[in-house]
Amino acid sequence: MPLFLLVAAHAQQANPQATAPKPPEEEQQKARPWEQIPVPPLPAFHPQEPRRIELPNGMVIFLQEDHELPIIGGSMTIRGGAVLEPANKTGMLDIYGEVWRTGGTTKRTGDELDDFLEARAAKVETDDGQESTAISFNCLKQDFPDVFAVFLELLRDPAFRDDKIALAKHEMDTSIARRNENSADIAGRESVKLAYGRGNPYARTAEYATVAAVTRQDLVEWHQRFVHPNNIILGVYGDFDAAPMEARLREAFGSWPRGPQAELPKVNFEPAKPGLYFAEKDDVNQSEIRMLGLGTDKKNPDYYALVVMNEVLGGGFSSRLFTNIRSKLGLAYSVGGGVGTGWDHPGITAFSMGTKSATTGESVEALRKELNDLLTSPPTDVEIRRAKDSILNGFIFNFDTKAKVLFERIRYEFYGYPPDFLERFRAGIEKVTREDVDRVAHKYVHPDQLAVLVVGNAQAVTPQLSKLGTITKLDISI
Repeated sequence: MPLFLLVAAHAQQANPQATAPKPPEEEQQKARPWEQIPVPPLPAFHPQEPRRIELPNGMVIFLQEDHELPIIGGSMTIRGGAVLEPANKTGMLDIYGEVWRTGGTTKRTGDELDDFLEARAAKVETDDGQESTAISFNCLKQDFPDVFAVFLELLRDPAFRDDKIALAKHEMDTSIARRNENSADIAGRESVKLAYGRGNPYARTAEYATVAAVTRQDLVEWHQRFVHPNNIILGVYGDFDAAPMEARLREAFGSWPRGPQAELPKVNFEPAKPGLYFAEKDDVNQSEIRMLGLGTDKKNPDYYALVVMNEVLGGGFSSRLFTNIRSKLGLAYSVGGGVGTGWDHPGITAFSMGTKSATTGESVEALRKELNDLLTSPPTDVEIRRAKDSILNGFIFNFDTKAKVLFERIRYEFYGYPPDFLERFRAGIEKVTREDVDRVAHKYVHPDQLAVLVVGNAQAVTPQLSKLGTITKLDISI
């Protein structure tokens, strides 16, 4: 008998228990010792609530004291955004949001404002969004009077200079010319059109003609139409005392008369019919895949259960999509998704992944299988616990400063949510059960009703997709 067998046999006789199988309970405890560590309950979450003030003219002000640093900042959210711009002038709000700042005021050019602010390490910026526009400032406490004066000047007397409008249009034209260079950008743009409908104001795309149609007078009239105190929510945070700051703001804005009330349009959401949709990009060797449908909003009583379900299904490294499609099957560069929840309109239900061209068809089927498995194999207690822990442990980092809490509070005010919606979130997540997640999965996840979008190389991908059904080719030309 070879020497190593004799040694092994001798060792087994000397210690007969050395190779005996261990009881399952003992093996499990040894394999996962981290489960034996006691986890204390999360501390109570009671963020500092900003002080709310409403002026007689309808302007709402929030003050959030924070004396940690000698800095004062603020942001003014103004109702009225891109969903209200004319369809034949899509892109107008992008130009407005840029030129409002770069065009300067009737007293100073944008370049002069740059020099003034840079000398003080301060910022006054403007921006645009789908439902609102914004103007903000940030500066050292000692410079607040001067910077706030610039803020007021830009708010009330913007110049919208022609040279800056021309520059903004040129930048947009350049962006349009390059919008098909990246597969993920194409997928993102076309996903909104499929989920909401191509004519939906949330899905519009700026074109050369719509940008060219925008005039300076359009920007002036927009400013005159929407920038009124009853359309404004102002939040100020930083190193100040609330009483004198309130007095200063009342003096600055109290006599400002009301104007027309901004109202969002009634929007029809018409998601695309279920089926395969293909956008051709032949200079790539990989595909972007999206499964799309209409989601819901955060006022839905199912919101908290949907948050947990999304985490279980496609929220992180331990989610089913990541574990099964990326780690086990090796099909995806990235994968994830869930049922989208918007603030005042339905979000987009989207399950997405990227894969190489040769595995596109297989990846579509794998993604669809995971969605079906969610309905036939409900989440386990371990999955629910892990998802809730992940959500709650990460939640606090979204609101770890007083400024973040302030901006979240402004968002609730803007969209008509209760002031304590932030505090309700944790309690809502903690109450979610396996049964809740299983119920919302069956209610909102319908794989056979989703539109499947693929962006990729036609020669490599089309033969695979044709085996899955009829393909509708999308026109993404500029």
